[in-house]
Amino acid sequence: MTTMHYRGLGMKILLIGEYSNVHATLAKGLRHLEHTVTVVSNGDFWKNYPRDIDVSRGKGKFCGCRLLLKIISILPKLRGYDIVQLINPMCFELEAKRIAPLYYYLRKHNGKIVLGAFGMDYYWVHENITRKPLRYSDFNIEDRLRDDSEATLYVNDWTGTDKETLNKLIAEDCDAIVAGLYEYWAIYHPVFPNKTTFIPFPIQQKQPCADESHLSPISLFIGINKQRNKYKGTDIMLEAAQAIAAKYPDKVKLIVAESLPFNEYVKTLRHADVLLDQLYSYTPAMNALEAMSWGIIVVGGGEPENYSILNENELRPIVNVEPSYASVYSQLEHLVLHPENLPALKRQSVEYISRHHDYVKVAQLYEKLYASLMVH
Repeated sequence: MTTMHYRGLGMKILLIGEYSNVHATLAKGLRHLEHTVTVVSNGDFWKNYPRDIDVSRGKGKFCGCRLLLKIISILPKLRGYDIVQLINPMCFELEAKRIAPLYYYLRKHNGKIVLGAFGMDYYWVHENITRKPLRYSDFNIEDRLRDDSEATLYVNDWTGTDKETLNKLIAEDCDAIVAGLYEYWAIYHPVFPNKTTFIPFPIQQKQPCADESHLSPISLFIGINKQRNKYKGTDIMLEAAQAIAAKYPDKVKLIVAESLPFNEYVKTLRHADVLLDQLYSYTPAMNALEAMSWGIIVVGGGEPENYSILNENELRPIVNVEPSYASVYSQLEHLVLHPENLPALKRQSVEYISRHHDYVKVAQLYEKLYASLMVH
């Protein structure tokens, strides 16, 4: 694919909202391709990712009103773009019913609208509890619905509410939907087959910190967020890792990062050999992809569907686990007893990111999509 034709268009692109550095990184890639990009977000809360216009909610009694007034005041700056991409239907920290009129304004005063299928939304909840296209997810394991408190909270939050109404409105009205992971594509594509595209998440690769040695002990890293422990499966991951560390105290160093500030979390992670990621996923998401770019081995979602949608027939860097204690324990034990495999997995992790997630390559895929929308 040549990009000169698209680059000649010099598109003006507005990216609204942020999840785990997706839009900030995509903006860098698109700017590299000589497009004009504005990022409007809250920096993904405490993670504080870069943006051009800040729309953080703040604190206090009337913080929602203050934010709405701020957004209304900047609306003249959010018009005249060729492409507007929303990270999620809930792209501002406002009630869903307040976002709908803002969407209509963006629709009226800009070119094409793209909706990101990058995380929690109505279709992610609804399809997983009804159609169940995935063997396991945040909401189901095979035919059984998960009943942990956070899963129930999201079901109640996104179904039969203003959020459902908003999500349906935008998904039906927008010009394209981009899924960033296989799971989101499997949810959205059957519902919107003519407008759903899969484009991998963008990663700006830095110098890998992986060394070629595999000195004992192997350091296993797990991040714990107490509120989401059960929901993301880190409770089972932690239990298995603790059992392995107890069984092989000379071979394993377990690093448990609990509710660390983001910068500290990243600093601690960079010294690990292995990251224990999410248990109920088919694919690695942004945090795990970032770790892979540093040469850290990810234990988590590496299902065949993940490699298939990327057309990856050679590399298999992710240590795939089924959603069970036995699966996690078995895979961790295999890693610990075969440290000679670590250097190859680390190299493959770096290569995998370079092939499929390099931020400029990903930006070229977005560029192609955006240009096709502008033709119609």
